[in-house]
Amino acid sequence: MDILHLIDRLEEIAAESRRLPLGGGIVVPRQQVLDLVDRMRVALPKQVYDARDVVERREELISEGEHQARERLAQVEEELERRLAETEIVQAAQVRAKVIVDAAEDRARELLRSAEEQARARLDEAQTESQREMREADSYSIQTLRRLEDQLEGFLNTVRNGIDALEARSAERPG
Repeated sequence: MDILHLIDRLEEIAAESRRLPLGGGIVVPRQQVLDLVDRMRVALPKQVYDARDVVERREELISEGEHQARERLAQVEEELERRLAETEIVQAAQVRAKVIVDAAEDRARELLRSAEEQARARLDEAQTESQREMREADSYSIQTLRRLEDQLEGFLNTVRNGIDALEARSAERPG
């Protein structure tokens, strides 16, 4: 039986039905409508049922795809947040490392300056001490050489006296 014929028949039943006094409703013979619906079901080609299955499967696939897309989007957002957090951690670590390096460089410069000042001060002290010791050594050398000069003059006087005494004795001897 042709589906279009069944639709026409349904229209006839609706047209022949009694109208209700109020509103636009009608009273239709229930059994006739149910029989007609059964015949329409039987008259529907298999492709209509297949199409309905395809539409249902399509809706399931769309729903599943949307669900997977939401899950993937949530994963991507989570990964993005994790990477952003890592980036922030790395940036914070880099900033902290720069602060530490700068502080270490400042401390190294300060220590170097302090060491140079101490070295200059010790060098100045050493030069001052060296000059003082050289003056003391010169003074000691002068005193020692003067004592030696005095002793040598005493020896020289003794030698001269001895020569003079020998010459005088030699002159007193005949011959």
